[in-house]
Amino acid sequence: MSPGPSPAVLHERVLTWWDEHARPLPWREPGCSAWGVFVSEVMSQQTPIARVLPAWQAWTERWPTPADLAADSPGEAVRMWQRLGYPRRARRLWEAAAQMVERHDGQVPRTHEELLALPGVGAYTAAAVASFAFGDPQVVIDTNVRRVLVRAREGRAQAAPSLTTAESALAADSMPREVDDANTWNAAVMELGALVCTARSPGCDRCPLLDVCAWQRAGCPPYEGPVRRAQAWHGTDRQARGALLAVLRESAGPVAGSALEDAWSDAAQRGRALRGLVEDGLVEPVDGGYALPA
Repeated sequence: MSPGPSPAVLHERVLTWWDEHARPLPWREPGCSAWGVFVSEVMSQQTPIARVLPAWQAWTERWPTPADLAADSPGEAVRMWQRLGYPRRARRLWEAAAQMVERHDGQVPRTHEELLALPGVGAYTAAAVASFAFGDPQVVIDTNVRRVLVRAREGRAQAAPSLTTAESALAADSMPREVDDANTWNAAVMELGALVCTARSPGCDRCPLLDVCAWQRAGCPPYEGPVRRAQAWHGTDRQARGALLAVLRESAGPVAGSALEDAWSDAAQRGRALRGLVEDGLVEPVDGGYALPA
């Protein structure tokens, strides 16, 4: 297998590409608050940027600080989430805002360790917020970063189904040592994976690494490892939960249990979905029906 480019070549090519092709997203603007960055990172998990943009704008206009969100109800956070998917993120955002008010004087905490301690914040989100909001060059690793690095440096078509120790080490080794470059790199390599080095139809002819990419030099061999199965949607409990939440979001108050029958006809699945929503703190049983959490 042909060797991939050195980190220095990667940095030069990818950072130059970023200067010309980075999308002008509002949370990348110099004046964006740490809270705006935090909200964007939570919303962007498993969600296309085109769907995130209007939701982020609505959230940050209504709740421009953690204190503003914490002062509102978790039910309003769930309502404002609309159809971004994985609505537990809305509840966790509200819980994180409440913790920021309680423990951090209403501010997004600055350190990686404090960020990790917030509800719903995992390794990726903590590293991304530390880097993009506070200039702390943590190693940011998402699926786009992993895919770019295993292709360019190792000649593999895809990363493993889940993050491996070797891939974490590869990402750390690929980071620039200069702080500003490292923080820009985190955004740039992610952007390259999102726009060019995509999973199914990579735009290799537009890639700044085309002539040095180990995967290209090897003849673009297909992926031969274990395959992550795509999550089903139609007819699943997830779809049932979404249909029931949509009714509750659109209502100004509690909804009778009988009114939810039209949203999902399968009684057993409807009951199971409602129990799951209650357990996740997204719905509350009330006299005669259900409501978003107060």
